Amino acid sequence: MNDLFTDVGFQSVNKSGEEICGDRVEISERSGTVSVVLADGLGSGVRANILSTLTSKIFSTMMAENMPVEECVATMNATLPFARESAAYSTFTVMRVDQSERAEIIRFDNPRVIWLRNGNRMDYSESLSCVGAKNVYTANLGLACGDALIAVSDGALYASEGRALDYDWDLDGLAGFVEAFYHPDYTAREICSILLGKLVELYGGQPGDDASVCVCRIKKRVHVNLVFGPPRESADDTLMMDLFFSKRGKHIVCGGTTAKIAGRYLSRPVVPLFDATDSDIPPASVIEGVDLVTEGVLTLSRVLENVEAYITDRGSPAWQGKRDAASQISTVLLEQATDIDLFVGRAENEAYDKPGMPVSLNAKVRLSERLAACLEKAGKRIKVSYF
Repeated sequence: MNDLFTDVGFQSVNKSGEEICGDRVEISERSGTVSVVLADGLGSGVRANILSTLTSKIFSTMMAENMPVEECVATMNATLPFARESAAYSTFTVMRVDQSERAEIIRFDNPRVIWLRNGNRMDYSESLSCVGAKNVYTANLGLACGDALIAVSDGALYASEGRALDYDWDLDGLAGFVEAFYHPDYTAREICSILLGKLVELYGGQPGDDASVCVCRIKKRVHVNLVFGPPRESADDTLMMDLFFSKRGKHIVCGGTTAKIAGRYLSRPVVPLFDATDSDIPPASVIEGVDLVTEGVLTLSRVLENVEAYITDRGSPAWQGKRDAASQISTVLLEQATDIDLFVGRAENEAYDKPGMPVSLNAKVRLSERLAACLEKAGKRIKVSYF
């Protein structure tokens, strides 16, 4: 197995006046292959959303089973409902990335996918075939670390200021804009956010169509280790720290008692910073040899809130750019890490068993379980070890 990871991000904006988006993105992963489907239903609103949802679900499910595109299209044609005035219709783009090394692109009536390498647009050839009376284009690409694939719905190309169409804004104009702002450290989500912001600006704040941006970014895997709470048996302190510090990547220590254990293990002092930037989040500390040291339950509870918001809200994270301890952990886990090892101590903390305390005796374990589940939904590879 290589040390590469496919970072996927997507964002959409609704047509002005519509409460629901007619575009839909579905992501699935199986055996190292990531399949991303961007579907654009005919029209806008509820009907378009139904069409795009059916299309994206069909392709995502069948592609995950390695079904041929002909069968996917046939199933879609047989499934989409018909209206009296016209046949139901949804365009689609499929990006199937295998082991972060090769990509198969399949599209019908959606704009051509933009392929970037080192921030520069790459040219590639497509083959045309007629599948179920649909002209379907396919391409196969060999990928490298740092490459980005950018798929958009056609609403991204028709951005206009008021009613005056900007004729310079086409696929080439969009690609040129991405090349201009590109930075190798940007995540897939950040690229989506910047590009979608430009589209809304071109639309004068009132999009004339649903518009979606979906990005697959090839990057090296980044390992992060987080330890939270002392082990149930104090005799296991050294064992937990041996395993924690033997792991490659960044190391985050959460909890006052846990920090003392880590400090003893490393024979280095725990130095509090006293520079809290959020009155609800205790300040961080410093231990030489540890990347980040924070308080426990209160800080990780805020991290969990940030992760839950991240996986449900497609906009820019509210914590982005903040320097409190919870925001720093959120940045590392969500914007940097690909693989996260959680080391959870199950020692009882009597401080949480007092009347009026906001957390119960088992708060650490439940908090860790919820955090792990949400991070998996965010596309992270998670391992949890209990002590």
